[in-house]
Amino acid sequence: MVVTPMGGRAGDSNPRAIVQHSGRTIPAVMIKFWRRQGQLTYGRGLLGNNRGAIWTLMAGGLMVLAAASADTASAAEGRIFVIGNYPVEARASDAVKAKEQAIQDGQQAAFRSLLKRIVPVTAYARLKEVKRTPAGPLIEGFSVRSERNSSTEYIASYDFSFQAEAVQQLLDRHAIPYLDKQAPRIVLVPIYQAGNQPASVLAEASDTWMYAWRGLDLQNSLTPVTLGQTKRQINPDTLKAALSGDTAAHRTLSTEYNTSLVVLAVIEPNADGKKATVTLAGQDSVGYFQLARNYRLDGDLAYTSELAAVVGLGVLEGRWKAANANQMTARAPDPWAGRFDPAATPGAPPPPGGFGSAPPTAPRASGETLRLAVSFQGMGEWQQISQRLSATPGVGNLEVEGLSARGARIALSFPGGPEELARALSTQGLSLRRGPDGLVLSAR
Repeated sequence: MVVTPMGGRAGDSNPRAIVQHSGRTIPAVMIKFWRRQGQLTYGRGLLGNNRGAIWTLMAGGLMVLAAASADTASAAEGRIFVIGNYPVEARASDAVKAKEQAIQDGQQAAFRSLLKRIVPVTAYARLKEVKRTPAGPLIEGFSVRSERNSSTEYIASYDFSFQAEAVQQLLDRHAIPYLDKQAPRIVLVPIYQAGNQPASVLAEASDTWMYAWRGLDLQNSLTPVTLGQTKRQINPDTLKAALSGDTAAHRTLSTEYNTSLVVLAVIEPNADGKKATVTLAGQDSVGYFQLARNYRLDGDLAYTSELAAVVGLGVLEGRWKAANANQMTARAPDPWAGRFDPAATPGAPPPPGGFGSAPPTAPRASGETLRLAVSFQGMGEWQQISQRLSATPGVGNLEVEGLSARGARIALSFPGGPEELARALSTQGLSLRRGPDGLVLSAR
């Protein structure tokens, strides 16, 4: 264990750290107590073999820890302002400098991850100046999960704990909205699906997909996740039905995992092995949803799995932030203001002459990508629209590019262009019309 007070001396083996301890972070209140008692030293020489000092420190520290136990217990379930299991890496002329550089770069990168966690995607563009804020003064402490080094290289995994109040005040000064309320915990079940593959290949691929999710900071996420194993009772028919939105199948999942908040994360490689489709389906803290996205595979399942897991967790956090937009500490300007009126009469007819009278704003070639703005009144209506959209024959490669409390930006492929898509969507109770800035989708 190495403990170094804030603002360590230049030349220490760990000059910028507040706390290092394998597996946990020492509360800041303990650091203050130790500093007052004069028991802190720098670098590697912590207390030496002075057992009397150690017992004195422990006896006094127990009283302080008792006073802080309530706060610690309340944060045990997961802390939004902790970025856990964060990789750091650096090379330098010697191992000490490499470690110092890795920690300095790592805490700045972890700060950027924290901002993306709590700030809605609609306000990301306003974070440019905030992200340049030095992260050092905002750090409350950090702990080392694992580390290895050579004479010139340092590689490790850290948990960085940020001062909640300091980060909140920083965002408030810039009038940037943020959400610091965790969602109810969900169970997420990673499933690898592929036909006609040997059992050994399926087992290895399933482990790869599971490990990709385990490598994320699921405990401290805005949407905390418990990973569940696939159960024998979930047969292929139940799985297929659950992915299609069948309520009876979801009740089966709820019974097996003892919670209604169950999300399936299914990765399935295409027959040619060049792409993989990842589907998230189930009920999270916002409601039922289903999203599918294609990823390049090219034989590297590990990389694709890691990328898809990161994006998947971001989708869960984004849904929670959008659903709680009215509870954010600062309100950002509505990015959809002036684009279209969500309160306008849904199902309005196209402009005179139909789609053909205006210049196209999306590719018309068969199967090419179309981009749409989606108008809705709340997350419940958005879920209904997304389900109907997914059920529309011919619609593929559906991707949500942006989501706010009142609108979304999506991309999809459909043969035939906007006119044919409008006809197909009308059979699902959806209206596609041309707005001043492009195609607008809404429920009728």
